Amino acid sequence: MTALRKSLMTVDEFLPWAASQPERWELFDGVAVSMSPERVIHGDTKYRMARTVDDAIGRAKVPCRFVLDSAAVRIDARNSYQPDLLIYCGEPVSGDATVIPEPIVVVEVLSPGNAMKDLRDKLQGYFLVPSIRHYLVVDPDKRIVIHHARGAGDAMATRIVSEGAIALDPPGLVFPLATIFAAQR
Repeated sequence: MTALRKSLMTVDEFLPWAASQPERWELFDGVAVSMSPERVIHGDTKYRMARTVDDAIGRAKVPCRFVLDSAAVRIDARNSYQPDLLIYCGEPVSGDATVIPEPIVVVEVLSPGNAMKDLRDKLQGYFLVPSIRHYLVVDPDKRIVIHHARGAGDAMATRIVSEGAIALDPPGLVFPLATIFAAQR
């Protein structure tokens, strides 16, 4: 990741600027940071995660949608992250939207270059957003999912899932871990 050293930006300044850039960017503490190129396994895992989530939404018949790799989550005035996948419920957002206002689930797929940000900085940031109930960190190399779930008050439950199913309640989704890692060896 490369940080763009210029004056600090707010999310409101950053979003239109980022939309005009050829690369993908996130905003960390007011500093624009370019996102690293992805490995094939990263893209494959995002695709399988999207298919798995889409199937789970269909089975559960809940009024939710997923967004793959295209919309940001506003954390606060100086932080905006672009997860690999997010789920929101309710009315569909506009096709022109660049920010999802109330995501319920965010998913990040680990890469060697982003592991610390996803495991530390984004964990703290995502749970500043009141609507977020689940943060999934998918490790395609170890074939595990780290599931952080919002509890009562300021409590958070974390579990590492390597087999079986993951239940996300709310919104009432259940999906087998095997479908995410099916094609990987």
